[in-house]
Amino acid sequence: MSSRAEIRRPSHALPFWLSLGTVPLAMIEAWFGGWTLILLPAYAWWLTTLLDQLLGRNEDQPDTDTPEADLFWYRAITLIWFPIQAAVIFGTIWWVTHSNHLNGLEIVALMFGVGVISGTIGIVYAHELLHQKNRLERWLGDLLLASVLYSHFRTEHLLVHHLWVGTPRDAVSARYNEGFHRFFWRVLFECPNSAWKAETQMLARAGRPVWHRSNPFWRYGALQALALLAAFAIGGWMGLGLFVLQAFFAVWQLELTNYVEHYGLTRQYKGDGRYEHVLPRHSWNADHMASNWLLINLQRHSDHHYKPDRRFPLLQTYDAEEAPQLPFGYPGMTALAMIPPLWRRRMNPRVRAWRRKYYPEIEDWTPYNKGTTPLPRGSF
Repeated sequence: MSSRAEIRRPSHALPFWLSLGTVPLAMIEAWFGGWTLILLPAYAWWLTTLLDQLLGRNEDQPDTDTPEADLFWYRAITLIWFPIQAAVIFGTIWWVTHSNHLNGLEIVALMFGVGVISGTIGIVYAHELLHQKNRLERWLGDLLLASVLYSHFRTEHLLVHHLWVGTPRDAVSARYNEGFHRFFWRVLFECPNSAWKAETQMLARAGRPVWHRSNPFWRYGALQALALLAAFAIGGWMGLGLFVLQAFFAVWQLELTNYVEHYGLTRQYKGDGRYEHVLPRHSWNADHMASNWLLINLQRHSDHHYKPDRRFPLLQTYDAEEAPQLPFGYPGMTALAMIPPLWRRRMNPRVRAWRRKYYPEIEDWTPYNKGTTPLPRGSF
């Protein structure tokens, strides 16, 4: 267990600043083009996967009673990320629209690399920030989500996903045998509507109409409109298109992660619209060292769902007796998810073993596989 004194040291937090390495790589890609356009995906995916294999797993359990004041150097990277990401996105748009040394394919590849920054890193940081009670952090989370045109994620994640994960109410709980490509287009259309319904339900409980100023969708729309206007002001119609392109790539990476996190894991239906409580067993756990540095411990996902208000430096890991384990970190697993036959070959036996271990009494899994078990009581 890491003591409070160890956690307090800046050197202990330093590995979680690995994301800063993407910034000079984006500049190199924009300047040189060509073969350098593989640098960002290579850094974020291939290098971290290789380091995971070399460094192994981190099974350290930080002291959960560590006061927030001792977490300054961990929180700092998430607090400064929005201006860094905005500079990369809009700086790249300006560069591409004011130079002519990159061809069309190179421009798309460059924006994919920017999407690695705003998706693999930016949305993960937004996720950490939106879970906090601090108003500044929540605003920074909103700004990061607006920069990828996915602001509704805040509502969907907090009011739907965390309440109803592993049930048919949660769109991003990937179903057993559901390929990623089918999952992606399903959640892309289902989640905005789901988030809107969750907010209107909250407003109705407070006796407020949907157009009330407290509806966060007003803020979501305004921030996204400002981001689009900024892209247009910098690069015209082409700049607007480039901005939307990086946003699409970012969202694609987010939903790849969502797909991996809960694939095939369902909460048991107890009858009368009731499901069992969320437990560590309902999320795939991964304590691979390097990828957790880059993704600020997002892969300790079992503990995040069990204790959603716990800050990322203090998230706990679980052994195979308490939570199902991924064979690789998220970078490796998301690459595998892009090839459904390989994904099913690797993951379906793990899901079946999980079912035998925790729910031997369930004989027919068909309703769970198809998402046709009854909606949870209190949802819609």
